[in-house]
Amino acid sequence: MKLKHTVAWVGCTAAALLATSACGSEGAKSAAKAVDNADKAMAALARATDRTENLGSAEVKMSTDLGTGTGPVAMEGTYSWGDGFAFDVDMDTKAVQMQTLTSSPTVRMLFVDGAYYYDVDPQPSGPLKGKEWMKIDGSAVFGEKGGQAMAGGTGGGSPVASMKALKYASDVDDLGKQTVDGQSTTHYHAVVKADQMGKLKDVYGDQNNMLSQMTGANGQMTMDIWVNDKDLPVRMKQAFGSATVTMDFKKFGKTATVKAPPAAQTGDLTELVKQQQQQKQ
Repeated sequence: MKLKHTVAWVGCTAAALLATSACGSEGAKSAAKAVDNADKAMAALARATDRTENLGSAEVKMSTDLGTGTGPVAMEGTYSWGDGFAFDVDMDTKAVQMQTLTSSPTVRMLFVDGAYYYDVDPQPSGPLKGKEWMKIDGSAVFGEKGGQAMAGGTGGGSPVASMKALKYASDVDDLGKQTVDGQSTTHYHAVVKADQMGKLKDVYGDQNNMLSQMTGANGQMTMDIWVNDKDLPVRMKQAFGSATVTMDFKKFGKTATVKAPPAAQTGDLTELVKQQQQQKQ
């Protein structure tokens, strides 16, 4: 089974995950300089991180652009990090070039236990014959170490994990008040370098994995976050290599639990994607 546009749709959806997954930075806590403005920014980000972590989930809207000329991909749905990281989003079928796999104008995508699941039309032959869901393990996109980093730990790939990396970044600037989605916010900007990425270094610091090859990720990420007067993020924007992902938080808490589809309804394409990537190297 040959999937003509594998790189396009796997890459776009992987970028959406990667941009919310700066997994811990235990060795970077001393990076911030002890100056008044930095201390205030760090304190504000610590409050926002704690509040967001306690709420456990959010309804979000996202835009992902890999910078490969295919244009941005819009996604909308829920992210959950209260009991392991998971998400459930809808995206435009044409934008992610999945027309050969579904006749629906939108594709539902889940991420559960380190694997992607795509709601597709049952195919007449091959691994998706009679199946309603397509599975691709995160290791096919991020490599073995990166896949383990994405799957491991409560909330390991969540927006909260990104906020923790931002809190420990070496260079954080308070850019002042800005109105975002009708809310008054404070805009913070930071550069997160390789030695501040913790497990994220395994995710896209490996130049051999699919996402790094597509985006030119080089071990550095810029992050912007807009925090409202309730100490909650309104928008988060991250750039790594040529890719940019923007996430708007619409509502926190009380989202439905994300569960993996039944195994009997799922066709696993992990090895096929890995084989296709090896052929391109």
